[in-house]
Amino acid sequence: MIETDDITAAEDGNGAADVTHLLELVDISVHYGAVVGLDNVSLAVNEGELVAVMGPNGAGKSTVLKAIMGLAPVVGGTVFLRGEPLDVATHQIVKQGIAFVPQGRRVFTHLTIEENLRMGCLHVSDRHEQERRLDSVLDLFPILRTKSRDYASAMSGGQQQMLAIGRGLMAGPDVLLLDEPTLGLAPIIVKEVFEKVSEISQVLNTTIMVVEHNIKGILDIADRAYVLNQGRIAHDGTPTTVRETDILTDVFLGRVDEEAEE
Repeated sequence: MIETDDITAAEDGNGAADVTHLLELVDISVHYGAVVGLDNVSLAVNEGELVAVMGPNGAGKSTVLKAIMGLAPVVGGTVFLRGEPLDVATHQIVKQGIAFVPQGRRVFTHLTIEENLRMGCLHVSDRHEQERRLDSVLDLFPILRTKSRDYASAMSGGQQQMLAIGRGLMAGPDVLLLDEPTLGLAPIIVKEVFEKVSEISQVLNTTIMVVEHNIKGILDIADRAYVLNQGRIAHDGTPTTVRETDILTDVFLGRVDEEAEE
């Protein structure tokens, strides 16, 4: 894994992106009516990194990913990709090199596994490139090759999660966004998912941002981590710095807010 000191999203004083980051959020605020989802959040991901986003329920973790994808009501700040504002429509973002695997898998149960995978590269017109990507994903997930003609409805929850991730990879992304990939899975399957995410990061050199509630599992494979609390960044650093502080205990028990009020 990449060894790095704490890295924070940087600004030049004018709200511009740091061009050394592949993906960066600068002062992003999201409001759901009167409810603040994110409050001036700045974070970044460098090329090749696996970055975790953690925090208690309602902290704004999934909202970070939705803000990137244009699926949240952003009222302030800017998302940058390769140093340029990411200002295209949601359905065009995949063409910019970002793939999003949402919470809950959301596979097409009435389609076969192969048909599900092909849905991930509908924007690719070159037939040979489509086949190359399909073969690459099936090599990465042997179970999907074995069951490629089966309907997704016949798959277990863990297999459907692998399918959802594989479909995201079919887009050929520079950045893969994963929202709670182990949610609702048995412990043995959770281990397999983390191993596969780590393999995607290291073997394919895919940049990954993953929202995850399984703290131990994600810290074992992440290069860096952001801890959110009530829509704000409470901590950012390496897995080691997260483990060496009390930040997780503090945010999950509400101590961060108590200290702020004193």
